[in-house]
Amino acid sequence: MTPPPLPEGPWDAWELRRFDGSRLTLVAGHDLTYHHGLEVELVDVSYVRCPTGFMDPVFREPTAGERAEVLRIVGEEPPVLLAFEADGGGTAPVTRLLAAEDLAVRQGRFPR
Repeated sequence: MTPPPLPEGPWDAWELRRFDGSRLTLVAGHDLTYHHGLEVELVDVSYVRCPTGFMDPVFREPTAGERAEVLRIVGEEPPVLLAFEADGGGTAPVTRLLAAEDLAVRQGRFPR
């Protein structure tokens, strides 16, 4: 899957806001203290390799190795496979990987 179509905005701070075992919601904004301006919701999530908070993600096409990893664990290639590098607070960006059946992107002003 190609990287998600994100609208223009100050999406430098990200956090995993909600995950109930099926739906996972990532939120983004400049400062997540009181509100956020972007939500990326994944539906029927089958694979998660992502911390609860990260900065400055760079979304990209998944590699063949990442596709094979998800296929081996999930049993089939999911319709949505997000791969990105992001700063999780360490010394170097780390690869994140999320697999799901569907994805929705919402922009607005969402209070905390």
